[in-house]
Amino acid sequence: MKYIETIDWMFSQLPMFQRQGKMAFKKDLTNSIALSKHLNNPEKQFKSIHVAGTNGKGSTSHIIASVLQEAGYKVGLYTSPHLKDFRERIKINGKVIRKIDVINFIKKNKSFLLRNKLSFFEMTVGFAFDYFAKQKVDIAIIEVGLGGRLDSTNIITPEVSVITNIGLDHTQFLGETLPEIAVEKAGIIKQEIPVVIGEFHKETFPVFKKIAQKKRSPLFLASSTIDYTYESDLKGAYQNHNIKTAIKTLNILKAKGYTISEENIKKGLQNVVKNTGLLGRWQQLNENPTVFCDTGHNKEGLNYVIRQLKAVPFEKLHIVLGVVNDKDLTTILPLFPKNATYYFCKPNIPRGLDAKKLQRECLKFELKGNTYASVDEAYKYALKNAGSNDLIFIGGSTFVVAEIV
Repeated sequence: MKYIETIDWMFSQLPMFQRQGKMAFKKDLTNSIALSKHLNNPEKQFKSIHVAGTNGKGSTSHIIASVLQEAGYKVGLYTSPHLKDFRERIKINGKVIRKIDVINFIKKNKSFLLRNKLSFFEMTVGFAFDYFAKQKVDIAIIEVGLGGRLDSTNIITPEVSVITNIGLDHTQFLGETLPEIAVEKAGIIKQEIPVVIGEFHKETFPVFKKIAQKKRSPLFLASSTIDYTYESDLKGAYQNHNIKTAIKTLNILKAKGYTISEENIKKGLQNVVKNTGLLGRWQQLNENPTVFCDTGHNKEGLNYVIRQLKAVPFEKLHIVLGVVNDKDLTTILPLFPKNATYYFCKPNIPRGLDAKKLQRECLKFELKGNTYASVDEAYKYALKNAGSNDLIFIGGSTFVVAEIV
């Protein structure tokens, strides 16, 4: 099998949530544990940090990885979803895995994967853990895929558990209320392992406190214990929350004996993109007209992004917008400005919402514009219509941004 054939085969196995939604969600860790045993428990062969949360978990994971790289550690980084290439999910010191490693893992383990009906996500997590163990990383930053308690990554015992924040996203799997979702995320809290909560919320913090006490896990709230921040190459104002969460986590690692200097933290924060290859977080793509994209896609994430938009000077605003079909549009569309020209499009995945349907829903909120056959076409028309002092924003879904960056 060649690389593209291998990836196509992985995608064609039991559905992956990011592309197909609810039918891909599994409600236990049986397969993950079975694959780990088959691979000789690789997750027990390296130290790790486990990062969950509704928003900010990707950025926080990349910030922690960048600082630890500056401190001289060999750092594994597992994140999802990918934007351009599957290999973005599994990196060591910012370098993606080789194509041959993907091919060889599937080739070697294919009969087991088929026999046990492993999903795309389950096999990918097992592969990442196997790769990090074989490459002898000093530490790996592991981002939760969905939720926490039943996520395939939740077979590790980390140095620190991190929960960035809680919002109403993926309610069809995780619960309809913030406390219910908090219980799922808190599933990554392990016995006597420190846990960092990024942001305080009166409905969710008591949930974390209760579970941490039960497990005798020291609990730290980053937003109230870190009152300073640093300059970073991640430019969204919302990154301040993620920076504080990362700093608190790094301070706990220092207390555990990791060597991390003030200079490592400063340099790590200034070079997140260079060190880790992070894409799509308030990323500027063009000047004259100014073009920004951001992967924010739920109420909390988009709230920060729209606030950021309003801080940028412009004459006219153009928004290239696409979403997935299981998104509750009544929670996100009221956030968008009415004084913009919209370019509606469908991200090129099975889960993408038809552009005409999106246009109809947006009209209910006085958001007006035309529909386009693809994200690329929508962006081209926005560029064509925009003056040099205008602002174009591309977003609504990770998958819209993936087609542009």
